[in-house]
Amino acid sequence: MSGPAPERFTIAIPDEELAELRDRLERTRWPLDPGNDDWRYGANRRWLEELVAYWRTGYDWRAHEAAMNRFEHFRVTLEDVPVHFIHRRGVGPSPLPLVLTHGWPWTFWDFAAMIDALADPAAQGGEAADAFDVVVVSLPGYGFSVPLERTGVTVRVTARLWVRLMREVLGYDRFGAHGGDWGAAVTAQLGHEFPQHLIGVHLSLPVLLRASYYSGIAPEDYGPDEQAWFERMQQRMATAESHVAVHTRDPQTLAFALNDSPVGLAAWILERRRAWSDHRGDVFDALSRDFLITNVMLYWLTGSIGSTMRFYWETWREQVRLVHDRLPAIEAPTGIAVFPNDLVFVPRRLAERYTKLTRWTRMPRGGHFAAAEQPALLVEDLRAFFRPLRGPRIG
Repeated sequence: MSGPAPERFTIAIPDEELAELRDRLERTRWPLDPGNDDWRYGANRRWLEELVAYWRTGYDWRAHEAAMNRFEHFRVTLEDVPVHFIHRRGVGPSPLPLVLTHGWPWTFWDFAAMIDALADPAAQGGEAADAFDVVVVSLPGYGFSVPLERTGVTVRVTARLWVRLMREVLGYDRFGAHGGDWGAAVTAQLGHEFPQHLIGVHLSLPVLLRASYYSGIAPEDYGPDEQAWFERMQQRMATAESHVAVHTRDPQTLAFALNDSPVGLAAWILERRRAWSDHRGDVFDALSRDFLITNVMLYWLTGSIGSTMRFYWETWREQVRLVHDRLPAIEAPTGIAVFPNDLVFVPRRLAERYTKLTRWTRMPRGGHFAAAEQPALLVEDLRAFFRPLRGPRIG
């Protein structure tokens, strides 16, 4: 099965765009911020001013651009949707194709530290038989999957596009999938709607389709060793209420401000990065300063914040996601990695009911951005989950 040919491209931001960004940063009009040392009102001005000072004078975009360009980048248009992806072929006797999908406010670069480890495990002390052909995608309207000019692009549409990308464009009849945040929703949809094409699905956020934080889970559903999880989930998800409310109701209104102010954009994104990662007060313990700025840069330089927020609006109004009533809802073999400082925690017994659960791992550390915070833990869990799904070992 063949589809449109992808085009190779190199990331090369013009110098004038970087100069224009520095000018905007220098001319920031800062608001007053009394009584906010503990971030109770949102992003703290002193912290953000220090970050912006480094962004202006110490941060080197070209170094990070060069790091991205170590990999092969491609773009292809499917159903009027531009799709950007990295394709890193595996080094081993029989690499398993694996698509990695990020969320918001993530980018494809959240998976940066995992790509080589998954593709060439022997080079990092692992077994060559665990190699993957790694495909890291940018969600529609995110990063370099722009400009997204059509409407109606949802989780379900994205899952269909990923099947077309993997099968028609890249030639993989069956493949594995992993995701966190929105990427977990897309990955779960793949395992539900297209199980015949999925070797297995692995989630760092537990999307069960028939039960979620918003409905279908009660305190009494949790097992004896999970008793703190329900209340923990209420506390953690409270930090997501504001962006969910805006993104699902009137995202375009906010887009005008964030697309015009790099500091405003950074505040909106980095407050979530701080709130949802695993640390004891200093987000730099979980995610480096350069990583956080690069994340914001990928939103700023591509002008993608508006289309990323619309993904919420479109998906919240999606009429149909479940295409059958069978149990389990996710029919592909499923692995779930539970990170202790994530946002959503589901009872294992519901995961066993609604997915074809074959691996359940309670991680010792890590937050919502597992791929960027704890890449080694996630890589090892992916290897272990897919190992029995590969068939007979070779070599």
